[in-house]
Amino acid sequence: MFGLNFSEVNWDEIVTAILDTLKMLASSALFTFLIGLPIGVLLYMAARSSSRWVRVGYGVLSFVVNILRSVPFIILIVAMIPITKSIVGVSYGVLGTIPPLVVGAAPFFARLVETSLNEVDKGVIEAAHSMGSSTGQVIWRVLLPEARPGLLAAMTITIVTLVSYTAMSGMVGGGGLGDLAIKYGYYRYETEVMIVAVLLMIVLVQLLQMAGDRMVRHFTRK
Repeated sequence: MFGLNFSEVNWDEIVTAILDTLKMLASSALFTFLIGLPIGVLLYMAARSSSRWVRVGYGVLSFVVNILRSVPFIILIVAMIPITKSIVGVSYGVLGTIPPLVVGAAPFFARLVETSLNEVDKGVIEAAHSMGSSTGQVIWRVLLPEARPGLLAAMTITIVTLVSYTAMSGMVGGGGLGDLAIKYGYYRYETEVMIVAVLLMIVLVQLLQMAGDRMVRHFTRK
């Protein structure tokens, strides 16, 4: 069909590329959530502080987050090559792609966290404060649990975004399905490999989105 011959596709390389993509996703998503969540909470709390210096700090942090969000990932991954080498020892492959993925996605996730926290009913927070809860207790026992559906939706959006970032990392030898599609589909004109890689990424995104939507529905209060 259309002159395509999928029998010549190296399925062993396809499997390896899938595993590499999943490794990049799992590692980068973990660090993105660990870094982005505290930053998002800090942005939310600082924006509501009455302290002048805290508000100044909020402005600085917000500015840095906006800058990192504005840099196209393909440029970020190249600009971070020296930093990536100093952190993980290499600037290519699965390991060399994780630091740029985290730096690119963490600010994005932090903003989504801030937006989710903004949607929490202010009356619930005020009630917790009136009962003598500390700021830490309000964050862990009230704010984050109340924002759970929104946070899960934010995590889903971020993971799906990371899938597209891993594909772009293929331009600089990042590994995974994106690297396979570019290496064989673009440089070697093996259209079959590119089609398989693209279809697999579509399936991966759909599965991640379905799983995320299901968790959001589960934790959303009726």
